[in-house]
Amino acid sequence: MKKLLETSPKIDGFRMPAEHEPHEEIWMAWPERTDNWRDGGKPAQKVFAEVAEQISKTTPVVMLVNAQQYDNAVSRLPEEVQVIEVSTDDSWMRDIGASYVVNDKGERCGVDWEFNAWGGFVDGLYWPWKRDDQVAQKMCEIKGDSRYRAPIVLEGGSIHVDGDGTLYTTEECLLHESRNPDLTKEELTEVLCDYLNVDKVVWIPRGLYNDETNGHVDNLIHVVKPGEVVLTWCDDTNDPQYEISREAYDALLTQRDAKGREIKVHKLPMPGPLYMKEDEAAGIDIAEGMERQAGERLAASYANYLITNNQIVLPLLDERYDEEVKNLLSDLYPDCEINGVEAREILLGGGNIHCITQQVPQV
Repeated sequence: MKKLLETSPKIDGFRMPAEHEPHEEIWMAWPERTDNWRDGGKPAQKVFAEVAEQISKTTPVVMLVNAQQYDNAVSRLPEEVQVIEVSTDDSWMRDIGASYVVNDKGERCGVDWEFNAWGGFVDGLYWPWKRDDQVAQKMCEIKGDSRYRAPIVLEGGSIHVDGDGTLYTTEECLLHESRNPDLTKEELTEVLCDYLNVDKVVWIPRGLYNDETNGHVDNLIHVVKPGEVVLTWCDDTNDPQYEISREAYDALLTQRDAKGREIKVHKLPMPGPLYMKEDEAAGIDIAEGMERQAGERLAASYANYLITNNQIVLPLLDERYDEEVKNLLSDLYPDCEINGVEAREILLGGGNIHCITQQVPQV
């Protein structure tokens, strides 16, 4: 049994690798929550299974499933997907799973952040969230990896690292009153540097418009490689995203990364705008916290893709832009196979492919 470490990854010489570095596995969690996923979660389960199938082409997949859904999940998933019975409150593995760190000796540990359902009692999406908060610990125990329990509330989707000393995040999320109100920006920067062993935090003002995660960075940008990112871009001056994208662009261009490089920004077209339809909203149970009404603007972004072992699993969201985005990513990632999945069902739940996956790095 591996232990809870009382030090920090920086002290112990661990760092968080970039997503384009080799993976041992990708972990996911099965959707079933009826106040988030329509029609008892069945349409979402179909898409989660398709995402798992695509990932399996290059990387083994582990799916966490609540007890009452175990048989259903096993029957719906490809047989190469490993299904493990673990209790969760919902299925956003990026945010509830461990953020892994590695060292040069071939060792690996998990960073276990405090999770409060994207805002706790200030503006969280559901309560209770205890089972989700336990997932990172259980993940490390199942893998036989030691872990650090970080002293802040944080979701994995609120950070991106380049594997070379730089972390990207948004002020809108990490400085939100519902996360760590007693910490300053400087104090948060210090915790991030200690627990992910980065040297520089690049702060972007805001995340995607109407993102109920308080603006997670993974729904706005993705790291291509050190010193290079893609950014969700909007050219419609009447769209609220227009100003947000330009603000982010300016923030990225006026900062340097940990190695002093200027940050190169590629513009990724924004799908839509997309809105929840009446029949989609009708299939969702009414609950406090989550806005699931017809006409609600969906936080749709192509930046919410997963890179795993020379494959990109890309959400297909708008047929006007799907091919353009595929071609752009093919140019930026010449060594990667690009596989798209029709991902509207994930989007209806509040996120996308990056949000429902969490990588375990290879050591």
